[in-house]
Amino acid sequence: MLVTQYFSKDLYKGKTVFVTGGGSGINLGVAKNFAALGANVAICGRTQEMLDAAAAELRAFGTKVSADVRDSAPLEAALEKSRAALGAMDVLVCGAAGNFLVPAEKLSPNGFKTVIDIDLLGSFNATRSAFEQLKETKGTILYISAGMAYMPHAFQVHVGAAKAGIDMMMKNIALEWGRFGIRANSIVPGPIEETEGLKRLSDPAEKKKLINAVPLRRTGTVDDIGQVAAFLAPPLASYITGCVVVCDGGQNLPGSALFNMGAEQMLRAQQG
Repeated sequence: MLVTQYFSKDLYKGKTVFVTGGGSGINLGVAKNFAALGANVAICGRTQEMLDAAAAELRAFGTKVSADVRDSAPLEAALEKSRAALGAMDVLVCGAAGNFLVPAEKLSPNGFKTVIDIDLLGSFNATRSAFEQLKETKGTILYISAGMAYMPHAFQVHVGAAKAGIDMMMKNIALEWGRFGIRANSIVPGPIEETEGLKRLSDPAEKKKLINAVPLRRTGTVDDIGQVAAFLAPPLASYITGCVVVCDGGQNLPGSALFNMGAEQMLRAQQG
């Protein structure tokens, strides 16, 4: 259910939203919700084919740009291309991420670095490169975080380190850039349909266990996250900054034990 069920369709008319990792999943869902509210939307990512498919869905609302968030120079060019086509950005969504299950003792330094580069360094590159535009518009930064940032999850040492870094960076940015009128917040999704993580749970019994462990007894949707993003962007939450907003149906309240067991079973299945 798109956010237009609750907000005016022209709430973000004339505003520009730039989404990293916007070619699929949660980030594309966020982009769609902003687009549905009238925003001009630019997306970037690492896979041109996925960007092209996403752009086809967003073509009526905005444009697309392509860059690898791990490399600051192309990203800066993408941000400038977005500005030239759509105007200075009002909202930056840092959603590009990488993840895979791996025991810590088997995680290579390069594997650890890859996730840190995509998630944490990529978010910093986008944030730093967008500063002048956000200063001009008194804009907002939204980081897509994860429960691994504040609760340990098995086989996720790389993701936990990256997301914890993102949340602390978000708070530092909120502290330092508030004087420019720039706000920063993080969104923590729970188990979300139409994402790679849930697609890998092919066993209906395991998925049922997951749902039963969520206090609200359902998985989330990309629109659930898109609606939170729309709320946190100006002008609706103009006095909220430096916050981690958890949108997980209460999944992390009981802890990560169920995730840990499911992840171990998935690893065993992958190893044959």
